[in-house]
Amino acid sequence: MSFSVLKRLHSFRHAFRGVRYLAVSQHNAWIHSAATIIVIALGFALRVSRTDWLWLTVAIAFVWMAEAFNTAIEVLADEVSQEHRLRIGRAKDVAAGGVLLAAMGAAVIGAMVFLPHV
Repeated sequence: MSFSVLKRLHSFRHAFRGVRYLAVSQHNAWIHSAATIIVIALGFALRVSRTDWLWLTVAIAFVWMAEAFNTAIEVLADEVSQEHRLRIGRAKDVAAGGVLLAAMGAAVIGAMVFLPHV
C-alpha cells in the first residue's frame, strides 16, 4: 500500500464535510458554538494563563468530539431503522449521555478556570 498525498487531502475534505453537517444540522451544536464563543471571549477578557487555555481547549474539544460521535451514532441508527427499537434507543441515549457528561466536565473546568478571576 503506497502513501498518497492526494488521498490524504481527500480525507480532510470528507472530515470538513462532516464538521459542516454537524454545525448546520444539529441544534445542540449551535448551543456548543455559543458556549465556545463565550468561553473564548471570557478567556481573552480575563486574560487567563496559558495553562488555563490548555484546559479550556481540552474541554471545548471534548464537548465537540462527543457531539460529533453522538450525531454519527444518531445518523447510523436512523439509517438502520426509523421505527422505535429499544436497543437503538438505548444506543442513542448513551451517546447523548456522553455529550452531557462531556458538557458537565467542561462546566467544571470552566468554573475552576474562571471563578478565581471574578
